[in-house]
Amino acid sequence: MRARVLAGACLWSVACGRAVPSEPGGFQKELQERLIKAAPGATIAIPAGRFALTRTLTLSGKKGITIRGAGMDRTVLSFEEQSSGAEGLKIEADDVTIEGLTIQDPKGDALKVERSNGVTIRDVKAEWTRGPHRDNGGYGLYPVQCSRVLIEGSVSIGASDAGIYVGQSNQVVVRRSRALRNVAGFELENTKGAELYDNEAIGNTGGILVFDLPDLPVQGGRDIRVHRNVARGNNEPNFAPSGNIVAKVPTGTGVMVMANDAVEVFDNTIEDHRTMSLGVLSYYVTEETIKDARYDPFPESVFVHDNRFDKGGYDPAGGAALQSKKVMLALRLKLGTPFPDMLWDGVVRDGATARDARICFRGNGRASFASLDAAHDFRAPTRDLRPHDCALDPVPGVVLAAAP
Repeated sequence: MRARVLAGACLWSVACGRAVPSEPGGFQKELQERLIKAAPGATIAIPAGRFALTRTLTLSGKKGITIRGAGMDRTVLSFEEQSSGAEGLKIEADDVTIEGLTIQDPKGDALKVERSNGVTIRDVKAEWTRGPHRDNGGYGLYPVQCSRVLIEGSVSIGASDAGIYVGQSNQVVVRRSRALRNVAGFELENTKGAELYDNEAIGNTGGILVFDLPDLPVQGGRDIRVHRNVARGNNEPNFAPSGNIVAKVPTGTGVMVMANDAVEVFDNTIEDHRTMSLGVLSYYVTEETIKDARYDPFPESVFVHDNRFDKGGYDPAGGAALQSKKVMLALRLKLGTPFPDMLWDGVVRDGATARDARICFRGNGRASFASLDAAHDFRAPTRDLRPHDCALDPVPGVVLAAAP
């Protein structure tokens, strides 16, 4: 199919040893051929320019490949005219690096990396240029079922599910990146051993989500550190398509930990969220039936400490479901407004106590707290923090192992 070059004098820079005229159709064909023929350890350089593509680019079965643009906002791959495939760039390859480029307006996910060992995404932007819209692609930067993942210095704007997402993966670091005007800014889902730090989540529906969900091949998300981030003004109306789990995230959510174990949230700035600055919740808040016998819906060993909260819960909004709106109204009547800064739904497994669940909050300045008694239809929420004024051992940091 035809690929129209919007700008850029040639396809390959001097790093490739030759220059190829950017004739109609030439850019996409040449780039895909280089991806197919790349030898182990090769660097595929893409020059500065704005290039239109009509179908998904793929890299599969390779090892040690680097895809390098001339810099974010200098090398722009536009999929506005996409007529084949859904993703912008789809990768299944080990020890792969993608850096220095922007992917715009794909029909589906911008950059999807799956079943790969050793993934570096650096200085990459995923963007839907029309802004928040339910017809935008679901994910911006999207490693799934991967190990040894590093995302740094990157940006996602306008994803209808999650901007910067890592799912069903292990050994993960996400740092010094920005998520703007997505439904979920950053999301770690069913992932083991992850750090998310020095990031900014601004203007999304929900800023930072740490989820563990049923009905996925990889279960048991745990050992997560969320620290030194800024979650600010995540009050974008939820534009996720109905049926997506993030469609249930209330507009105005700062940080949400749902059904994960061994999570440490500390030294973050969380401010200006109309519904919930921070919530520690069981999967039962989704009001979905659990059919997966392997699944553990309860968060346990969660330690929230030394964070800075400001201006939260001042105008609580419900999620997409009618029941969510009813729940929010009930909570308004029970708690008043503003809602407390830190919320726990109070749901524990049968026979367990709050102490067994080990949900601890300490050192968060003057932040307020409530346990919602969700298991009993919110009959008796309490603001008494004393049962949760405790400390847990730090979650170990992630040191990304070198390639084997």
